[in-house]
Amino acid sequence: MAVAGTTAHGPLAGVRVVELAGIGPGPFAAMLLADLGADVVRVDRPGGPGLGIDPEYDVTNRNKRSVVIDLKSEDGPARVLDLVERADVLVEGFRPGVAERLGVGPGACHARNPRLVYGRMTGWGQQGPLAQRAGHDIAYIAPTGVLGMIGRPDEPPAVPANLVGDYAGGSLYLVVGVLAALHHARATGAGQVVDAAIVDGTAHLSSMIHGMVAAGGWQDRRGANLLDGGCPYYGTYETSDGKYMAVGALEARFYDEFVRLLGIEEHAGARTDVARWDALRATVAARFRTRTRQEWTAVFDGSDACVAPVLSLGEAPAHPHLAARGTFTDHGGITQPAPAPRFSVTRTSVRSGPALPGTGAADVARDWGLPHLAEAAERTKDGG
Repeated sequence: MAVAGTTAHGPLAGVRVVELAGIGPGPFAAMLLADLGADVVRVDRPGGPGLGIDPEYDVTNRNKRSVVIDLKSEDGPARVLDLVERADVLVEGFRPGVAERLGVGPGACHARNPRLVYGRMTGWGQQGPLAQRAGHDIAYIAPTGVLGMIGRPDEPPAVPANLVGDYAGGSLYLVVGVLAALHHARATGAGQVVDAAIVDGTAHLSSMIHGMVAAGGWQDRRGANLLDGGCPYYGTYETSDGKYMAVGALEARFYDEFVRLLGIEEHAGARTDVARWDALRATVAARFRTRTRQEWTAVFDGSDACVAPVLSLGEAPAHPHLAARGTFTDHGGITQPAPAPRFSVTRTSVRSGPALPGTGAADVARDWGLPHLAEAAERTKDGG
């Protein structure tokens, strides 16, 4: 049964997901499934996750509903398994073996629901020498070679927030795996476990670079290549007001337009002459420092020079193109990225704000056919 305002639309309408509460990539993956229309029930633990922000502002819990279940209580695992029996997907982000010890591992879940897609999100994966070790994004991407690619050659590797590991190498690969396994389950009736490791996904993201290294087109060191800041017409430059412009004028026709608009046509021949790159970089940097970011944005507006202003998170929603597309949306007083990608028929949207722990118990109990869930969840929340 679809719930108005929660599961009424999107390409995954009708898909039921159980999310065992965690932090980082697991909740983001479940949010993406919820954005796509799945009915995501987040199983929160009493007291909430260790590093969680105020639940009212945690947009990774939008479009979800929440129940509170203490998995360490006597009847906690059974209540989760009742949900699993009615679900298509489960997402968990515990260390390997923890779900099994809690009584909600793949064996117990598949015994109740053989069609279940059991999605596991970890940093190191389910097997390997480091599988039981703690970590966060930066430690996972470091051994893959990806962190070492990012930044200037004369400085330590730059930290790309937690976007490359947690969300690109982690959440997105988990979602791809879950959807592929869901397709298989619906075709065959057989569920399976999806082992999504941040180290695997992050390494996979660098596939093209590995091919370029093998072909001799990429040096295995930072800041020496076409796409890592080594190229003077692919990088960022400071403007007179202390802000920045991003340049990506790789192809010849884009480069020609770039140097023309920048006013350095005498450097048109430097594009393929690596010996001239240091001089070109110095000239480009000096030119950008002569005007403000706003002025340079106006100069390159409407061109194919592949130049754009570097905006802050607060500035981004007002960018004319992003505003026209509705790339950001406001819901419940929180400005946030709108669901992506977009669909021509099964439209998506932010339908509900962050799910507060336990507030969805009554609705989930009704819609999933579990009359005792609301009462039991309320007892757990009250400490009973």
